[in-house]
Parts: sequence; structure tokens; C-alpha cells
Amino acid sequence: MKTQIPGKNAALEDTIERFQSQLKALGFNLSSIDNASWHNPIPNVWSVQVQDIDAPMNVTIGKGTTQQAALASALGKHLERLATNDFYANHYLGAAVANGEFVHYPNEQWFPIDLEENLPPETILDEHLTQFYDPTLELLGTDLIDLQSSNMARGICTLPFERQSDKQVINMPVNIIGNLYVSNGIAAGNTLFEARTHALCEIIERHIKHRILAQSIDLPALPERRFNHSASIKESFDALKAHGFSVNGYDASLGGKYPVVCVALGLQGCNMYFASFAAHPSFEIALERAVTELVQGQSIDDLKALLSPSLQSEGANEDFTPEIQLAESTGLIASAQLDSESEMEPAAWDLSDTSEAQFNHLMGLLQAAGADAYIADYDHLGVDCCRIIVPGWSEIAPVEELIEANNNAALELREVLLALPAIEWDAEQYAEMFHIVEEEFDDDTLLHKLLGMEAQVGDAWQTLRVGELKGLIALAGGDLELALEFANWSVAYNASTYSAERLNFFRCLVDSLQLALDEERDPATCKADFERAFGNDIVAATWGSIEGSIHFYGLTAGDLTMSQFPAHQQLLQSYQKLQVAKKAEQR
Repeated sequence: MKTQIPGKNAALEDTIERFQSQLKALGFNLSSIDNASWHNPIPNVWSVQVQDIDAPMNVTIGKGTTQQAALASALGKHLERLATNDFYANHYLGAAVANGEFVHYPNEQWFPIDLEENLPPETILDEHLTQFYDPTLELLGTDLIDLQSSNMARGICTLPFERQSDKQVINMPVNIIGNLYVSNGIAAGNTLFEARTHALCEIIERHIKHRILAQSIDLPALPERRFNHSASIKESFDALKAHGFSVNGYDASLGGKYPVVCVALGLQGCNMYFASFAAHPSFEIALERAVTELVQGQSIDDLKALLSPSLQSEGANEDFTPEIQLAESTGLIASAQLDSESEMEPAAWDLSDTSEAQFNHLMGLLQAAGADAYIADYDHLGVDCCRIIVPGWSEIAPVEELIEANNNAALELREVLLALPAIEWDAEQYAEMFHIVEEEFDDDTLLHKLLGMEAQVGDAWQTLRVGELKGLIALAGGDLELALEFANWSVAYNASTYSAERLNFFRCLVDSLQLALDEERDPATCKADFERAFGNDIVAATWGSIEGSIHFYGLTAGDLTMSQFPAHQQLLQSYQKLQVAKKAEQR
């Protein structure tokens, strides 16, 4: 007999078989079930990590009350991230894709930019969205160039989204999607409305969680009978209690307005709880999701580490950052918000209906709150997937980031930054580049993220930050005092992330620069001591860097093909499989 669970429009066995066969047919080679990373820390809570063998950076984690449910969840997440291009949202796709027939989807539209005026075209977005994304009228046309193509000549790439209030199609810039929404509001399902319902639930639970944490809203406790009604959830709670945790359920519906529950985990002596929020029109499904999300991918020891008694209650608000909190359905919450008496009474709900009815119900809640939803459905992978955007609800970053921290900030510098290790400049040119980098970027920013590069694990590009790059630029230009300043910064900031070899190089560089700047010491008399301390090869690299015969040690020079970076090529080859599927669906 096949396994049917609430909220799903197909048996788990059928879902797994269908999702696996579709991925295989598309050429995606996922890790086998036997080799997958499984977690089952307590009864009825499973999670599993699924990885693309050919593009190992593409990983998804699924959760559920059984192994089958967790696997179906992981496969669905993999498909939703493929269908919505989410795996590739933070990457430059190279010149070939940027100039291809289409970059993202066959139905994309391009809007050229008048570089003299440099204003966003009036034919994109709608009046409400224009006011929402550009309230101060500071947004430039070039701010909306998408990272993936970085194609200034083609202009602004947009995708069609259906505005739910009147079913009108709106052109949404890919840049806005990548900067403000990322993976929030994407979903896959057995049917279109199952996917849409799941996406809306995710948006609502994260928004309500953010509101509760940001406004320090006290939550009423759920009566024990509400969560003891389910034998599996009671068994999970009992197991957590046996490990020394306190675990309780709370009504996060804000007075019955939204179908959101909270499950919170505590430890004696700790002034904070680790809380999980989940939304669904069915109370049973919402509670189940909150429990599985709470423990997803974590061991009991991991959970205890999160709830170290050394954490102080004020830390919940001191460390509160909307970007981090909105990207997840879990977070730390001050005990005062859960231990005090709430003025709200626990609400009751249970809309166990069709997925379409549940979707319409959730849309009604958003419309009552004055929100509108914009939906793009995708079925080119043979599975129903979607992306839903609800302005004012589903952002994981403030709209100001379109101007202040846009992911295309390095667009015009990418080519020269990639090529720096192979460039021969004079001191004045290096000084000019140092000034440009200093003006444009924060020291702690990772270069591979700025450039949209998938860096190889263990490669120097993976840990290269702007501060380190500034030190290497100063070193190449012969400014040893400035190079020493940023070599010290690099050791202090990156000691825990550098490879042993990279850390050894920078420690040697600090000592070697100090030696080179000391007029009373002769480097030749110290060389043997340095070689004993750091090794001959590292000393040769550092001293060569100071003398000017070696530039940007450890960094491979690249160009806009990105062909010099194996991990990035794996990602691009994975993307080509998607492009083939999109073209086939177009025909």
C-alpha cells in the first residue's frame, strides 16, 4: 500500500519515482540514497542531503517525519532550485551565455538602457512596484543589470510574472529577484497549486517570524492537547525532553490572522529559545513542519551548542539582522517573548481542503493585509514549480540594497580583477586600482561573491577578501607599509578560514615585510631562520613578492570565459543542461 500524507497530491512513492526519473532524464546525476547524508536524531524527524555529483556545489536538504517524506522533500527542493535558476542566481554565467539566444528563459524580455540618462525604462514593473523598489528615485538603469549576464549592451533582463489581483503580466527585472528574494517563495509540487501553496506558506511563515522577532511580540502557549493529539509529534517532543530540552508549542497566528505555529526548544540556564516557525492552512501540517524544521540536519549536540547557557537574553535582539532572519524559518528568540503572558488567545484553524482551495485561502489573507502576489510558474523540467513574489512580505533584504549593496557592483571591474594576477603595471597603476577597490567595496567582502565566481574548495580565490586583495595590490605596487597593514589584517581576519599553506604564507609575509622595512637589519642574514620557520618554498614566494618578481601569489588569473576555474565550469555545465530543457520546451 502506498503512502499518502496530508498536503500532498500524490503518494510519496510516486513522487519520489517521478522526481528521480525527471532528474535523470534531464542529465542530473544525484548522489544515491545509500550515499546520502541522513539525520534521524529523534523519532519521526528525518532529514537528508542530496547532492549533484557532477556539480557538487548544488546541494539540497529535505525534511519529513519519515525517510520517504524527507527524500521527496529533498528531491522537490532540488527541482525547484533548478527550475527557478536559484542554484545559479549568485553566479556570472560567462560571455557565451550572456550573448546567447536567451540567458534565463525563452520568454525573457530585454530593455536597452540609455546610458546618458541611465534611468530604468518605464515599461518594466508597474506603478506600485516602481514606488516600492525605488521610493527615493535614486535607482539607475545600470543598477538593474543582472549579475548572471552582466550584459550592459543588452540592457535589463526581465521575466514575466502574473499579478494576482488582476492577472496582468508584469516584467520583473532578474536583478531585483536575485538581490531581494533569492530562494524565498520558490517551490515544487505534484501539482501547480500544491507548489503555489507551499511557496506562499514559506513566505508567510518567514514574514510573520520576522515581525514577531523584530517587534518582540509575546506569543500565547498552545494547550498541550493541541500537539499531543498527534502521537508522532508527542513522541518527538518526549524524545527531546529526554535529552534535557524543554519543548513547547506556541500560537504565532497573531490573533488568528495567519496560520502560523511556533515550536521552541530551550535548555535550563539559557535565556533564549531556538524557535521554528511554520505556516499551513492545516494546523497539523504546520505543527509537523515546525518540528521537522527545528531539528533539520542537526544532531542533539548541535542543538545544545545553539542553546549554550552562556548566551544572554539581550543577545536575541542585539544580534538580530533581518537579512539573516528572513532567509530561514528558524531563529533564536528571547525567553521573555515566550515565558510571559500574552494578551492574545490561542487560535484554532484547520483548512484540510484541496491545494487550490488552500492557495486561494492564503491569497485571501495576503489581499486582506493589502498585499499582492506576483507569480511565475515553471514546468519545463516536467514538474510543477513556481516562484512567488509578495512585495513587502517576501524580501530577504531591504530594497535599499538595490543601490547600496547590489550583487552586480563589480560588473565593470570583473574582467580586470580576474586578470590581475597576470597583469604587469607600474606603481601608479597599482595605486589607482587600490584606490578604486577601497572606494567601492568593504574589506571583509569575499571576492568570489563579488565576481559571481564558484571558487574551488581549498583554492586561494575561495578565501580571498577585499582586504587581502588590497594588500596584494599594494605589494605588487611596491608600497610595503600599506602591504604590511593589510597582511596583518588578513592574518587577523582570515586565520580560521585560510588553508594551512595560505596562512603560513601570510604569516611569513608579515614577518618578511617587517624585516624589509627595518633599516637596521640585513635580510640576507635572516634568510636561513625564515626558511626553518616557514619552509623554503614559502620564503621564496614571500620574498619574491616583496622584490616584485612574484605578483598575487596563489591566485590563478582568469578571463570572462571563466575557463580557468574548474568548479565554475562544473556549474556552467550544469546550467547548460537546464538550457537544453528550456529550448526543448520552447519547441
